[in-house]
Amino acid sequence: MNAPAENTDQPIPRHRVLAKVVGKTAERYDEVLTPDALLFLADLERRFGPQRRILLENRKLQQERFDDGELPTQPVETKHVRNSLWEVAPCPAALQDRRVEITGPVDRKMMINALNSGAKMFMSDFEDASSPSFANMIEGQINMRDYARGTLSLTTEKKSYSLNKETATMLVRPRGWHLEEKNITVDGKPMSASLVDFGLHIFHNGKILSEDERGPFYYLPKIEAYQEARLWNDVFNFSQAVLDIPNGTIKTTVLIETLPAAFQMEEILYVLRNHITGLNCGRWDYIFSYIKTLRNHKQFLLPDRAQVGMDRGFLSAYASRLVEVCHKRRAHAMGGMAAQIPVKGDAAANDAAFDKVRNDKLREAQLGHDGTWVAHPDLVPVAMEVFDAEMPSKHQIHKKRQAQRVTDEAMLKPHSGTVTEAGVRTNIEVGIRYIAAWLCGRGAVPIHNLMEDAATAEISRSQIWQWLAHGATVQMEGGFTETLSTRLYERLFNEEIAKLKEELGENYDAGRFPEAATIFTETATAQVLPDFLTIPAYEILEK
Repeated sequence: MNAPAENTDQPIPRHRVLAKVVGKTAERYDEVLTPDALLFLADLERRFGPQRRILLENRKLQQERFDDGELPTQPVETKHVRNSLWEVAPCPAALQDRRVEITGPVDRKMMINALNSGAKMFMSDFEDASSPSFANMIEGQINMRDYARGTLSLTTEKKSYSLNKETATMLVRPRGWHLEEKNITVDGKPMSASLVDFGLHIFHNGKILSEDERGPFYYLPKIEAYQEARLWNDVFNFSQAVLDIPNGTIKTTVLIETLPAAFQMEEILYVLRNHITGLNCGRWDYIFSYIKTLRNHKQFLLPDRAQVGMDRGFLSAYASRLVEVCHKRRAHAMGGMAAQIPVKGDAAANDAAFDKVRNDKLREAQLGHDGTWVAHPDLVPVAMEVFDAEMPSKHQIHKKRQAQRVTDEAMLKPHSGTVTEAGVRTNIEVGIRYIAAWLCGRGAVPIHNLMEDAATAEISRSQIWQWLAHGATVQMEGGFTETLSTRLYERLFNEEIAKLKEELGENYDAGRFPEAATIFTETATAQVLPDFLTIPAYEILEK
């Protein structure tokens, strides 16, 4: 069935109700929020919204089992999938070489710079790297529409920006299943944010991108079970049929950024096998998910975030298993994000940051990853140099390696290390700074020479919760130790707030730091660890 034209004078049949826009609109919004697009969104929500809500309830039931002592493991009912012979569908030419991918928000200027960065791929992010104000989300869709039509450009008072003749291949990350878009409703209820982001993009650009063999390509976040991946597959099949796009044209990569999903990697590949090209090590969200999933169990207490590295413990096991599983099924195994950014005005610190990135990418390439992520254009050449030297071919899928045989026990092994006063203070400060920026509309924020996004803010507040809940021993700056009690947390929290007030002056209130501080401490000290800090933050985002 062919999709209706974007602009039509035909009246919408009364028995077919459009999604309703309740958010504030602005110039060019009507180009993406067309009647036909809103009709398509309503169809998506009515068909797939009920199953989404069931799957979110399943997450709660699963977490209850983990809280009661059950540990993540590979599903018994899908043993036949893991033991049988199958591969994912062949990868299109545009996605064969993914050695360096750059990620960033859907801001127009940042999109152009990322596409021109020299990276092989650009993941434009409606999720963790974007604050989901209605303006950010819809203007991001306008940018996507212009990109598909070759008109993405920007002229400011200082500079003009346009795309080079050769650019990175675009992949789009919609928001996760757990999020809603309150500014677009169906039958009086907020829509799934996932279906809004994906639906508007595929409706306006899917056909054009498919005809040019430039897509449509996606990244899927926050999946916790293969059933959630199967729902995405159903959405893909429906959308391709309605929009007259050949089945299997949509290609996606799934971020393995939750602990339960890491035990279902083969199942996720299997249910998406006609539409998937690889899995990605979403390392920062994965650390957060490890803490959240195992929150009731003191034996999984983690040290300071800076001591939780990819070279050991559960993170090393997870990366090894991902490479093994992906290559077994002829899929790309993508490495994780390097959070470092250039350090201006300090050559030594800048060299140290670049060395960290270089070493991290060398570890990934030698482990067998087929590509990696960076957060800044200046780091593209660094990562590219490493992968060019270690991986002369387009990928390493067919390279013979000795199987790692990663055990489920290794997948859960916590990192050894210490909890320090500096680590507690850093989590408080960085978490509050990030949430304040998020409330002001910025989703990717440079803080202390690292690019922070929602995932790292989640680590900050969930670590505080874990240390409080289990009475972690803190190495204090005076050389003694102290248990992280509510009293100690409140003292350190108040001292960090005082420092921010002194530094920022009147910008403390104007920058929404009071609200950020409240959200941080409420989600870090609640009796039960809240699932996501972005959910309460979203309630006040546009107030």
